[in-house]
Amino acid sequence: MNNTTQPSILLIYTGGTIGMIENPETGALLNYDFEQFQHLVPEMKRFNINIGSYTFRPPIDSSDMEPKYWVRMARVIAENYEAYDGFVVLHGTDTMAFTASALSFMLENLGKPVVITGAQLPIGQLRTDGKENLLTSIEIAAARNAAGEPAVPEVCIFFENRLMRGNRTTKINAEGFNAFRSYNCPPLADAGIRIKYDTAQIRRPDPLRPFRPHYTFDSRIFILTLFPGITEEYVDAVVHMKGLRALVIQTYGSGNAPQKPWLFEKLKDFDRRGGILVNTTRCSLGTVEMHRYETGLQLLQAGAVNGYDGTLECTVTKLMFLLGQTSSKEEILRLLNTNIAGEITISAE
Repeated sequence: MNNTTQPSILLIYTGGTIGMIENPETGALLNYDFEQFQHLVPEMKRFNINIGSYTFRPPIDSSDMEPKYWVRMARVIAENYEAYDGFVVLHGTDTMAFTASALSFMLENLGKPVVITGAQLPIGQLRTDGKENLLTSIEIAAARNAAGEPAVPEVCIFFENRLMRGNRTTKINAEGFNAFRSYNCPPLADAGIRIKYDTAQIRRPDPLRPFRPHYTFDSRIFILTLFPGITEEYVDAVVHMKGLRALVIQTYGSGNAPQKPWLFEKLKDFDRRGGILVNTTRCSLGTVEMHRYETGLQLLQAGAVNGYDGTLECTVTKLMFLLGQTSSKEEILRLLNTNIAGEITISAE
């Protein structure tokens, strides 16, 4: 940890719109360069903060993001964990919520802020939202509470005045600056004239346990989205995919599925063969309650695990993470029903 009065923040540029710099003569968008970046955001120099920089070369387009890059980010954070007081990750918006969710599981017992942000317009454009997102993210990453502890020692997303828990966040807008929302978890902070932290919502590390990074994923999963008219042949092809270890089932409402005997038999057979089923709702607000209706109870009887109020991004990355940590189905099912990093609200059904 930095022991001077001046906090140190590591800025990690992975790719994305925020780091694209417009050439004023040609109008062409150029890749991120930290010195040019500082020139376009001179306000960074007004912080009493030591800012370091790490750049992915080549930058990764958000659409190309995948587990190997999450591992790279986690390694950069772990290798620099003692040298910096906080981390700001610049990232494309399309898969930002997946990355934030993945890092929340990879960085076990995290004791420092990891704030992920980006922009809808490049940092060099006049109307960019990138400047405010960047500057506020740096301020949050460096902030400390009255006890001298990091204000938000979590993996978070900051976008348009809101600081949200990373594994509770989803992208909801492709054009507006209000690109992200956290529907089932209130913001950890609101940035207005002052940054107001909701200290009751912020998670804290266990002081008796060390920070522990993890680097292994298994992406042999599939998202089965239910829809009216779904066919037996389609589901049969999915559950018999070679090497498939788990299915995330996107259901209706509070976790309901059509009452088709063949559907439950195929899902139950997948469960018997060692596969893992997770029931998630396609609704943004609310939670899965499989005991509520007969249409949900049948999924429970087929072996499906409750996905509670987790986002799709969170459910997918948590499942990939757990599959990478153990081959024990029982242990994976136990951890799916455990709130590991503030990602779900456990409710008694």
